[in-house]
Amino acid sequence: MDLLFLTQTYPRYAGDTAGPFIRDLARGLVRGGDRVTVLTPHAEGVADRWDDDGVAVESFRYAPQRLEVVGYSRSLQKDETVKAGARLMSPFYGLGAVLAVRRAVARAAAACRPYDLVHAHWVVPNAPLAALASGRREAPPALAVGLHGSGVFLAERPGVRSAVAWALGRARLLTGCSPELVDRVVALGFPAEHARVIPYGVDVELFAPLAGSDAGAGERAAAWRRRLGVPPSAVVALGLGRMATKKGFHVLLDGLPGLLAGAPDAHWVLAGGGDRLAELRGRAAAMRGGDRVHFPGVVERGTLPDLFRAADLFVLPAVHDAKGNVDGLPNVILEAMASGLPVVASDISGIPLAVVEGETGHLVPEGEPAPLAAALAGLLADPPRRRALGAAGRARAVAHLTWDAVAARYRDGYAAALGQRPW
Repeated sequence: MDLLFLTQTYPRYAGDTAGPFIRDLARGLVRGGDRVTVLTPHAEGVADRWDDDGVAVESFRYAPQRLEVVGYSRSLQKDETVKAGARLMSPFYGLGAVLAVRRAVARAAAACRPYDLVHAHWVVPNAPLAALASGRREAPPALAVGLHGSGVFLAERPGVRSAVAWALGRARLLTGCSPELVDRVVALGFPAEHARVIPYGVDVELFAPLAGSDAGAGERAAAWRRRLGVPPSAVVALGLGRMATKKGFHVLLDGLPGLLAGAPDAHWVLAGGGDRLAELRGRAAAMRGGDRVHFPGVVERGTLPDLFRAADLFVLPAVHDAKGNVDGLPNVILEAMASGLPVVASDISGIPLAVVEGETGHLVPEGEPAPLAAALAGLLADPPRRRALGAAGRARAVAHLTWDAVAARYRDGYAAALGQRPW
């Protein structure tokens, strides 16, 4: 198939953590024989166009570089409200995106290789823009809309709903990594029978447990512990993600005093940047035993596999924030599973698509520190149980959650949208 992606984030350099799932999906489709072009907004350091392992990536400009503040996880404050600068630049971003899609569609048609389908990733802002851009041609490509979390709560706002409903009326396929996200957008006016819930995937070769023959990986994992001041024999619980409300790290900190007291040899690593980082650091520092809580900040993607290998279990207590924003299926959960770590996470959104209660980890009620702490305490005290759950998580990732397997499910949805196979 000939596919065009419109996204608001895409990895800008080798170690960038912005939108790796868009890149990995595109690469998976290319490995399966499809042609994929990605349109992403320009930002500092982003080239005009480049080849990314067979994926043709083009950046579009919409303002002078100092005013390019939309996308790449820069648009929302704490992932809850749109920043003033992003709100002001949204009309210019919209115009730039529409023109970029029109140019790409026209260029492909002139080359006698028209796009079969445009996939607008993030329902807001990109679904109405892609619908507007591609719908003016006599034989426009089909439109698909991809849901990834934050765009959904924006789509439900009264001032945006009508534009989203208009775009959904022109779409043939809705994809999302979470049943909840898909259901919420179906409620805005999309036929449920043409919606697909497809979990994200993971690179099971990049994210893998330590192997006895890989001395280099073992040394890099040990180097992470030395950098953080964690003894080699300590148990390490790792949490990873933006320090935003919906990641739920504040819930973990609510239960952390008891965990610090009950497991005096355990260390806690909460990695990632974000608007709540300083607040969470301050809370941990005020606790007894808070010197065993480490905040390394933003971690380059190239060093993530070794950080996972330095840990013994993974925790992500995700929540719905006050505005209804929620993650779909955080990639870090899949990466932890592929790395052989047991996962303790909230039983919400798309997380149960990956984590199987009692088999690959534990699912706990969102926003409740006591059950979260109990699940973590149990794993801290039971090394054989940690290893068994981690091995099962790794097996599940390898069997069902590779990017090639996920790309095949997307391709099946595209074929249905194009009338090439029944729904």
